[in-house]
Amino acid sequence: MKQKLTILFDLDGTLVDTAPDLIIAHNHVMKKFGYPTKTIDELKNAVGKGAKAMMAKAHGEWKWFDEKIKNKMSDEFLSFYGNNILNKSKLIDGVKDFLIWCKKENISMAVCTNKTEHLAVDLLKKIGINDFFEYVAGYNTFEYCKPDPRHLTSVVEILDGDIKKTIMIGDSETDANAARAANIPMILLKYGYTEKRSDEIIHNHLINDFIGIEKIISKYL
Repeated sequence: MKQKLTILFDLDGTLVDTAPDLIIAHNHVMKKFGYPTKTIDELKNAVGKGAKAMMAKAHGEWKWFDEKIKNKMSDEFLSFYGNNILNKSKLIDGVKDFLIWCKKENISMAVCTNKTEHLAVDLLKKIGINDFFEYVAGYNTFEYCKPDPRHLTSVVEILDGDIKKTIMIGDSETDANAARAANIPMILLKYGYTEKRSDEIIHNHLINDFIGIEKIISKYL
């Protein structure tokens, strides 16, 4: 049966609230290397940009650090986070019910995240939603990642989908910029991992969570 629609999802801050475990991993590294820790409020806007971006925001002198030290800290972050990926992270409200509904409607689904692919897959499996997705593309899956639109369009091609029948759901300007460049409608999570306000990010629809989102998606079927 031909797919009616393809939905591409961001992961961190969109499907799963991963900020608590990412902050814990960040503070583990800071303590180990002798630097001050930060609160979730201080770093939440940076958690979707990767380990080095978080540490750069937390430590004003990060840019002066030796590259070997940066890499050691980043490696320690990824190692610790990989072993503690689902201690406090949880699904965004309504996600599971929405994914079940999409399956019933024969909607094709994939994840396009700037998280490392193996960590993304591990998180999706452990939190119990990996089987809903036909493909998971991380930042290292291709030679490019969001906001490069090819991160999205390549996944649509792999799924044998139609770019004109595709929607992106994300929480940041990185997702929105990729969707815009790919000419894909964008559904924005209002309280995402970004420093920008929702009215500063280009989007077609704005949602608080996934409860009731079926009404929006039905318009595209």
